[in-house]
Amino acid sequence: MTDKHLTDIRFDSFGLCKELAQGIEDTGFSFCTPIQAETLPIALKGQDVAGQAQTGTGKTAAFLLATYQHLLTNPAPEGRKQNQPRALIVAPTRELAVQIHKDAEVLGKHTGLTLGLVFGGTGYEQQRKQLEDGVDILIGTPGRLIDYLKQNIYNLKATQVVVMDEADRMFDLGFIKDIRFMLRRCPPPQERLGLLFSATLSFRVLELAYEHMNNPTTVKIETDKVTADKVKQTCYMTANDEKISLLLGLLKNMDAHRTIVFVNTKRGADLVWGYLEGNGIGAAVISGDVPQKKRMSLLSDFQEGRLPVLVATDVAARGLHIPDVSHVFNFDLPDDAEDYVHRIGRTARAGASGDAISFACETHAFSLPDIEAYIGHRIPMEPVTTELLFKVDPKSRIIPDRPERDKRRNSGSGKRPARRTDAAPAKSQAAGTEAPKKKRRRRRKPKQTSNTE
Repeated sequence: MTDKHLTDIRFDSFGLCKELAQGIEDTGFSFCTPIQAETLPIALKGQDVAGQAQTGTGKTAAFLLATYQHLLTNPAPEGRKQNQPRALIVAPTRELAVQIHKDAEVLGKHTGLTLGLVFGGTGYEQQRKQLEDGVDILIGTPGRLIDYLKQNIYNLKATQVVVMDEADRMFDLGFIKDIRFMLRRCPPPQERLGLLFSATLSFRVLELAYEHMNNPTTVKIETDKVTADKVKQTCYMTANDEKISLLLGLLKNMDAHRTIVFVNTKRGADLVWGYLEGNGIGAAVISGDVPQKKRMSLLSDFQEGRLPVLVATDVAARGLHIPDVSHVFNFDLPDDAEDYVHRIGRTARAGASGDAISFACETHAFSLPDIEAYIGHRIPMEPVTTELLFKVDPKSRIIPDRPERDKRRNSGSGKRPARRTDAAPAKSQAAGTEAPKKKRRRRRKPKQTSNTE
């Protein structure tokens, strides 16, 4: 792979159907990325493909184009029922499934093929009715797909194309049994097109491919670097109590118009959000406990530029294709080195450039050697100077309102006190308050016996 983002191979050289060619024209792209250039000729011949490439290199468009072309050039099976989709695309996360659906809408706008999208957290009855009415291409996450499948809302007996995206992540999230369950209910591998794409093709992923695909051709787009070439990586060795000051100082002195700040915990996300909002930087939190509708609304605001900063746990590290992300901050270094690659891969996508700034603090600095070993190079270190540190008023932090979380905590007895929202620590017995004394059962002393020995 060269340093160029695109190859000199044009999409119109593949002889795609005119309806599909019009969709590509609508996107404004003419030339293929390396993963597209190498996998499309194979997949368009009806041969299975297991593809590996860095995140943000066009894998989604590669399997969508191959899927559309296969459905347009091969008629639906005779006797196909209304609730039998012709193609199944499985993604590990809701965010990735939504993004695939958006890309599919653009590319397949002129094809006349209907799309279905199912994922957990929202729209249960609406998604169910969509499947009952019938779709050509079904995109979804394993949990909700399995749910409807076991209820016989749809079946996979007429499936002509099966796509597994981010297969390595399927294993990480424990979905692999669900994937195998669905694949066993599809037509045999010889009777369908199988496409598997992943950032890494580990032994377990390849085992899945050879078990449920028809002799797939393996395509690996190798680079000298694990991380994207145009990501400028920087690391600051900082104390725990300087992290907020450093983050605010950097954000206020750079053009970070679209920034993602990654943290390891929900509590950490609330902390960072509170100081950003309290010091004039618009931000929102996306984590596992944010309701799905709100999550999608926040992502839309971020993508459209109405929200400059997104504070995220690793739920957002994969599957988000957001154009023009200028900066990624690792406020906390991840415990898993592979997560570092996926986090910073949110910037410098599609050939663009971006900055990845990490804080190696007292708590998480131990992860740095493993990360550097995984990516194959040292991350440049920058000194933390007084000029970089923003003077933060501790009282400026805004405490997030979590009524739904409190409601869950207080449900049941109705007597559990609401979460404290002030900064004062809760008093404890050690701090001088007396805890109610428990009644102790007095033990009877054993009767004394004389020792005759």
